[in-house]
Amino acid sequence: MDSEADLRLEERDGGWVLAGPAASRFELVDEYLAHLVDRNYSPKTVRAYGYDLLAFCRWLVTDGQPPLLEVTTQVLLRFLRACREATVPGRPGPNVVRLSGRRMDRYAATTINRRLAAISGLFAFAAMRDPDVTNPVPKGREARWRAQGERSGMLAHTVRRPKNRSSLRLREARRLPAALSQSDAAELLASFRSWRDRAIAGLMLYCGLRSAEALGLDVTDVDIGGRWLRVIGKGQRERRVPLDTDVASVIQVYLLAERPESDSSRLLLVGKGPHRGQPLTAAGLRTIFRYHRGLSGVLGGHPHALRHTFGTALAEAGVDLAVIQALLGHAHVDTSARYIHLAPAHVKDAFDAARDRLRSQPRH
Repeated sequence: MDSEADLRLEERDGGWVLAGPAASRFELVDEYLAHLVDRNYSPKTVRAYGYDLLAFCRWLVTDGQPPLLEVTTQVLLRFLRACREATVPGRPGPNVVRLSGRRMDRYAATTINRRLAAISGLFAFAAMRDPDVTNPVPKGREARWRAQGERSGMLAHTVRRPKNRSSLRLREARRLPAALSQSDAAELLASFRSWRDRAIAGLMLYCGLRSAEALGLDVTDVDIGGRWLRVIGKGQRERRVPLDTDVASVIQVYLLAERPESDSSRLLLVGKGPHRGQPLTAAGLRTIFRYHRGLSGVLGGHPHALRHTFGTALAEAGVDLAVIQALLGHAHVDTSARYIHLAPAHVKDAFDAARDRLRSQPRH
């Protein structure tokens, strides 16, 4: 049976649904995805959960597993094993491995854990409507980890309520944000020629905006005179971010000399071609950065790397953790704490001081 022909994910009326001959067996998935839309989940989150549940439903169909509401923990364990053993199409073969030793053609632990979260949410939604439904995802013990600033002091009020982590979750590698060096950032910025592209790079590098936040800016969100930005971040959370003086000047020139006439209120618009005057899309932004990575030779010059560079600069300047959280729009302070760990200048200074002290001690 061809699973690709039996099930697929389609966008309809602003939401996502399963389509295909076998879709009638999984109407619960469509209702759950609609529920996420009603709860104002990010469109990207709803789409990601839709594809996660699509993978689960395809596996149920092709492997002759029980109906959706009869899935047990044992069935779920078999699915997770299949995810760990599956190969990702289009990636280098089994003889190519990462520095960590993991094969390139295997799913990452974060992907599998997100699939598990989508399945758990689906059954929690089903149990909300019918108390007799059992969630096959077992709950683990409460997470007790806290960021340093959350344990005590001024940030103690930001402590999150403990969450039950499923005992089926895979351990995930904790990676530090990848920032650009000062020279690489300068080379990448020098390759941008248009005022619009310079404004995009400046908003990320000097104001710390995410790419989606920069693309979502309206003209009225930019206060050039007062040097403030009104930013709508993840979860529709609004924040005010100081606008760098040089970036404000670039935006002002862009608005006066380069931005095409348009009915759209978006700040960043397509400047050429058949889509001139329409809002710049995420795919268009990726194309811009892909071109300039090749032009400048800065292979790590991805949009989010500029934001990481901004966060790293804040940490190295000794900016308070709560301020970093406010500027970057993190929901929780532990996300901002990653940049504190990444401050190499502070780490090296402390290391050199300790080394000098050890070498200066008298020898007996």
